[in-house]
Amino acid sequence: MYPFSYTRVSDTSEALKAGRGGGRYIAGGTTLVDLMRETVERPREVVDISGLPLDEVTATERGGLRIGALVTMTEAAAHPKVRTLFPVVSEALELSASAQLRNMATIGGNIMQRTRCTYFRDVTAPCNKREPGSGCSAREGYNRSHAILGISDACVATHPSDAAVAFAALEARVHLLGPDGQRQVAFADFLLRPGTTPNREQALHKGELITAVEIPALPRPLTSGYLKVRDRQSYEFALTSAAVALHVRGGVIRGAKVAAGGVGTVPWKLPAVEQHLVGERPSASLWTAAAARAADGARPLKHNRFKVELLKRTVERQLRVVGGTK
Repeated sequence: MYPFSYTRVSDTSEALKAGRGGGRYIAGGTTLVDLMRETVERPREVVDISGLPLDEVTATERGGLRIGALVTMTEAAAHPKVRTLFPVVSEALELSASAQLRNMATIGGNIMQRTRCTYFRDVTAPCNKREPGSGCSAREGYNRSHAILGISDACVATHPSDAAVAFAALEARVHLLGPDGQRQVAFADFLLRPGTTPNREQALHKGELITAVEIPALPRPLTSGYLKVRDRQSYEFALTSAAVALHVRGGVIRGAKVAAGGVGTVPWKLPAVEQHLVGERPSASLWTAAAARAADGARPLKHNRFKVELLKRTVERQLRVVGGTK
């Protein structure tokens, strides 16, 4: 680990001042500290923001939720309003990491976490995300766990967050505070596809601080859930996952929110699946036909072609569960 300075701040103005100077924000530290140990990240200063007043879950008008950036994963998953209004978020959080990590990790840190690509974390391997222009070892290497959607010649790494898949499905917004004031970014625009600049992963301005993630009010009744497929049931990242929320009234699907994880360079919204569902009556044949669209645009690699079919099956299974026609 390289030398660094440590600053603990007590209010957002102090945090922003330190961030403008190049300090890296840290709260639970479950991702950044690991990367510092592996010398993937080498910040000269870390700014401890764990004491800031950003640790509340509050209801918004008409039934939305605002989750503070410093709410821990455990707290968010267990919060009565999250469990009642958006169980897909609770389920995604509870299927993430281990209990010990969930007790420390925060919502803001969770969506900011970096890929678990082994080449990214091996400083001896070429990686455009870690060192722009050096190449992508995963494209020709062992790429079983890598993305099939949103990939580029520069990067094929997946985004690891389960909660981010739920937020993407529900079309959440990220609240930011920076030197120029407050702003909001749609979740779909916050996490960036790699393109030719995979080292730029979030739509953040220099020194900006995540203050909350807000889930909008959605039509009721709303049924939602999260399914994660992985190699083992304990502490493992997704091969594929599906976050589904359905608004069914009068026996007809009036609204559908669907996103996938483990298959995209960012949490992957599935508009083709959603469009196939809206206006239809729930049925086994509908789920199959809609899920067949889940892998539209996929570009599988040598070792992860199985993900195309696995993604379709995962989405279909979760549509059946959430739609009540198992």
